[in-house]
Amino acid sequence: MQQRPLTGLALFTVLSLTVAACGGGGATTQPTTGTVPSVVAPSEPAESEPAESEPAESEPAESEPAGSPGAVPSDPVEDADISGEIVVGAQFAEGADEIATTRYDVFLERYPGVTVNWTESNFDPQTFLTSVAAGEQPDVVRMDREIISTYISEGALMPLDDCVADRQIDMGQYYDSAVRQVTFDGQVYGIPEDYSTRIVLINDSVLEEVGLTPEDIDTSDWEALAGINEQLMSVEGGQISRLGFDPKIPEFFPLWVLANGGAMVSADGLTAQLDSPEVVQALEYAVSLITAHGSAAAFTDFRSTGPGSAFFGEENQFTEDSLGAFPMEQWYLNVLAADTPDESVSFQPFRAKDGSEITFATGAAWAIPLGTENYDAACEFIRVVTRPEAWVAAVQVRADARAETGEPFTGTFTANAEANDYIFSNLVTEENAGPYYPHVQKVVELMPDAYALPAVPNGEAFKRIWTEAVRRALDEGVPAAQALADAQVEAQDQIDSGAP
Repeated sequence: MQQRPLTGLALFTVLSLTVAACGGGGATTQPTTGTVPSVVAPSEPAESEPAESEPAESEPAESEPAGSPGAVPSDPVEDADISGEIVVGAQFAEGADEIATTRYDVFLERYPGVTVNWTESNFDPQTFLTSVAAGEQPDVVRMDREIISTYISEGALMPLDDCVADRQIDMGQYYDSAVRQVTFDGQVYGIPEDYSTRIVLINDSVLEEVGLTPEDIDTSDWEALAGINEQLMSVEGGQISRLGFDPKIPEFFPLWVLANGGAMVSADGLTAQLDSPEVVQALEYAVSLITAHGSAAAFTDFRSTGPGSAFFGEENQFTEDSLGAFPMEQWYLNVLAADTPDESVSFQPFRAKDGSEITFATGAAWAIPLGTENYDAACEFIRVVTRPEAWVAAVQVRADARAETGEPFTGTFTANAEANDYIFSNLVTEENAGPYYPHVQKVVELMPDAYALPAVPNGEAFKRIWTEAVRRALDEGVPAAQALADAQVEAQDQIDSGAP
């Protein structure tokens, strides 16, 4: 079996993190092959989705000012008496980044008596239910919180109430909206991991060219924003050379609905509201921002093949001036900071029509499939890797790496509010974040109240249905009201069939 180097051990010592009393070397790890499914490594999440219900009601404790001293979070719960073997549906040796592997090393150091095998492949929804039925499932999986309810409805995931109680997991440390997404019929089925929210990123050089300021990019005034979109875009002879304001649909459609005072589903997740006036109007407007460029097809083609379409690297939409502004997940700040640190990028919060600052959250959760033979070890794994001290250890590794190269560091955004309090009070500072520091501060400010879709029975089907409705309106020119009315019927059928 392959032994994983314990890269987190030295960091543990420096940070005075709690370690297993038994000490010793790390647990062995071995990649597995075959039909066992896995999940996406916790690096940059896919464009939503990715979660990102109603605004979260509770907030984490107030954090100290950035750069202030503070104690590294420590685990008040004693190590469990566990051993044996578990299969974790995640990447470790092949393709996982330091944010993932450092946290996994935290568990391996604490529990050398547990042998952890890794699937080294992404979560596959097409094979997961089959693997559970065949008894070939991993003991731990990581999946999108928006679709976890599908597998709960299918009886493929175990409730975690015993895990939460026995291992004293304080669900209050995680953001409310994330917890609601993994709570189904009063039971918890997942432990939230990452937390992606949205802000509006603005290309300063384009604004300067057309004589606008970042403050002019205001999503609360839809009439004015339509005019701004036309000022920012560049279209000559039917050929697009620059996008104006990209609404990022279908991925971010829930954010536009929220801005219009609506919701695509009721707060309890049991009643689809896709044909409500607020949803229809939001789709009509978002589509209009795209078709103002000539056609949805031309817009989409330019976005996917035009200058800067690679999205990552030194040639992106900001360096190539092929975009004016767009809403985007906050993790893209870290990408820009690393790839193009000298590019001038401003930001604005996404504002609802009433002027309030809003954001939309997505992310993943760890869950335990039905049929695990080592529930205790699986439970402890998902508890440890989502705790503050594991997150702090991982973020410290990335911060040190950025410091060595002199690149700005904008942090890692977790679903654990206690972890974020420490990370953004101590590890992300005005000095190491540079010009991105105000962006980061605004993101952190908005995170506790981020909107996320609730746990919807057959959530995977619900997401597919509303996404297809948006695409019909965009690609086929189907009126928004018709596309959403058709989607409403199908969505409610799916919810009813999966309801508890």
